[in-house]
Amino acid sequence: MAKALLGYIGGTDPRLARDAALLRRRVADLEELVERLQRDNDELAAALRERDLMLDRDLAPESPERLLEPALR
Repeated sequence: MAKALLGYIGGTDPRLARDAALLRRRVADLEELVERLQRDNDELAAALRERDLMLDRDLAPESPERLLEPALR
């Protein structure tokens, strides 16, 4: 793999080395973005679960509001 990135014959071409560095930086940026999006998604999912738990607590099974169509709540 290193031979493919650096070139097999003739040593390292400065353009290839620059392109490889740019690609490594881009991959690092994308990995950071994925981690941030996963954290944001986890936070949103936790907030949604908490909201659902609060709604379930507020609307007991015997509550008339619980029997209404979701669009009418």
